[in-house]
Amino acid sequence: MDIHSGGAYPASRLTNFAYNNFIFDDVKVAGMEGLLQAFKHDKVHIQIHVCTLSGMAAKKRGAKRNWRRDQTLYWQEKEYDRHGQEYQDLLMRAYMAMFTQNEGARNALLATGAATLTHSIGKKKESETVLTEREFCSLLMRCRSHFQALEKKRK
Repeated sequence: MDIHSGGAYPASRLTNFAYNNFIFDDVKVAGMEGLLQAFKHDKVHIQIHVCTLSGMAAKKRGAKRNWRRDQTLYWQEKEYDRHGQEYQDLLMRAYMAMFTQNEGARNALLATGAATLTHSIGKKKESETVLTEREFCSLLMRCRSHFQALEKKRK
């Protein structure tokens, strides 16, 4: 199943452009794209503002940030090496927070069943994006496995 904003449900609800509000580390997030673009900014007040954006507005707000030179991203006054495990852990925490708190997003994720998730428009090189196609799909499938296991326990 190819995850992209122009796709049908449930794929369209799982794109980072979807409005899937949640709270992450006490910051209100309108959608995952806002949070991902916030990571490009080193000032907390700008991060908080970018988190209020979703979809293309969020992408445009982060597009001009030149984080690629030193491959450093930020969250709440902490620096993250784009290629480090701490950054991967931050991403996982963010996706888990979204799917835990947002029932619509979680239901869409569970509706994918056992499908292999892809993101054909995603970039492949870590140095070019804050979230590669591989990372994105892996995060979604890891979260899906977690929530499927919870659903199985409930039954």
